[in-house]
Amino acid sequence: DWPRFKALLRLGLPIAGILAFEVTIFNAAALLMGLIDAASLAAHAIAIQIASISFMVPLGLNQAVTVRVGRAYGAGNPDGISRAGWTAYVLGVGFMALMAMVMILWPHLLISAFIDLQAPENAAVIGLAVSFLAFAALFQIVDGAQAVASGMLRGLHDTKVPMVFAAIGYWGVGLPLGVLLAFQFGLAGNGIWIGLSAGLAVVAVLLLARWLRREELGLTVWR
Repeated sequence: DWPRFKALLRLGLPIAGILAFEVTIFNAAALLMGLIDAASLAAHAIAIQIASISFMVPLGLNQAVTVRVGRAYGAGNPDGISRAGWTAYVLGVGFMALMAMVMILWPHLLISAFIDLQAPENAAVIGLAVSFLAFAALFQIVDGAQAVASGMLRGLHDTKVPMVFAAIGYWGVGLPLGVLLAFQFGLAGNGIWIGLSAGLAVVAVLLLARWLRREELGLTVWR
């Protein structure tokens, strides 16, 4: 059934592109941390692991909202589309806001799961990890927002433009800004994290704006 294969490729390849842009920028961030020093790389590994664990919740909501919005879209139910999308969005962003508070209030408790806080040789890594977790708190909220919003639009079969947004946010804004702040303005690892947060924020805002304009853009026109 070649027409169906082509339809799946048109829908699926941009999703693969979004994932590729996101995964590669995090790999690039780790490589850049390695260029700074070993302590920064170790602290980054701790912070990104903590962030990745909490990201599993909005990632799950991303999958669920794609199905829920898709079902409402297939049924020609605009109210159902709105309800499904906003419910997942509030749950995802709300959970990540809660995790952001945990990272700000109890960073040492989280870090203690990875290294010995009492060992003198770990002092530099611990200090950097606490700093990175403060930026990760902001990072969490916008990361959750963009993850769920991407799933909301995916339920409407809207994947090409979100892929462009991902390219712009991650590689057009996030990485260049992180490199600039880290190496030109002397912010080192903090600069990389600011860049990552800014890139994710840009993607989150663009995706949310597109969701808000879904009817105006014809994304809910039933075929």
